[in-house]
Amino acid sequence: METIFDLRNVSYTYLGKFEALREIDLKIGRGEQVAIMGANGSGKSTLLSILNALIYPTSGEFYAFGNLVTEDAFDTLQAGEFNRYFRRKTGFVFQNPDVQMFSSTVYDEIAFGPLQLDLPGEEVKRRVDDVIKMIGIEKLRDRAPHTLSGGEKKKVCIASVLASSPDVLLLDEPTAGLDPRTQLWLIELLHELGHAGKTIVTATHDLDAVEHISERAIVMGEDHRIRVDTRSSVVVNDLDLLLSTNLIHKHMHRHGAITHHHIHSHEGEHQHGHNGPEGERMP
Repeated sequence: METIFDLRNVSYTYLGKFEALREIDLKIGRGEQVAIMGANGSGKSTLLSILNALIYPTSGEFYAFGNLVTEDAFDTLQAGEFNRYFRRKTGFVFQNPDVQMFSSTVYDEIAFGPLQLDLPGEEVKRRVDDVIKMIGIEKLRDRAPHTLSGGEKKKVCIASVLASSPDVLLLDEPTAGLDPRTQLWLIELLHELGHAGKTIVTATHDLDAVEHISERAIVMGEDHRIRVDTRSSVVVNDLDLLLSTNLIHKHMHRHGAITHHHIHSHEGEHQHGHNGPEGERMP
């Protein structure tokens, strides 16, 4: 499997004193679906930002598509070409859609990325029309983004990324703030994109979604190190790990696959199946 991202002993410190990542060694291959999990403050969003070259390691080395990624290197002419290559291959969906959108209409927002690729006008129009239809936001086409609901904004942000046809999708807490119907839509979309061969890396602490959108889970500890790197199905069923990394607390336990959490006032933890009609797992 071709390695797309390679982090070698990467650490990151904000303002020279607030540690966010510590000695991270990590490789992500083409076509993988990976969840970066951890409690708030564990460093998962910082790690995702490094993968998107929004920030650069304080120490250690980060390679993307076989190239060393540094702030100084991106300023050179040769690296400028790689920078354009990197941005064309990688799409980032922010947790807060309002950070990402700036155009006057949904159509213009989605067209912005393809226009930066110097594509012919007809190709830009085709891409925008195709992705609007795929995401199912035809009625939003001429709306101003600031007038949309939170779920609608998230759909537009995803559409604007997909219109550039990136090989890699990086998503920061994509299900945060979404209603259940939109969460399900997003989970199904990411599942389909993964099966289509996209590399998808998602920073999340949403245990309800992890096993549906990823095959591999990287769990960050509160010491800002990678605690576990294994199959998602193993992580979501390891209560000791989830407790020790503050992803759940001792009064929370799961019923069934990964789709239900319940708070209980009694002490102790347990887990058991929660089945629907004909013994099928509830979605």
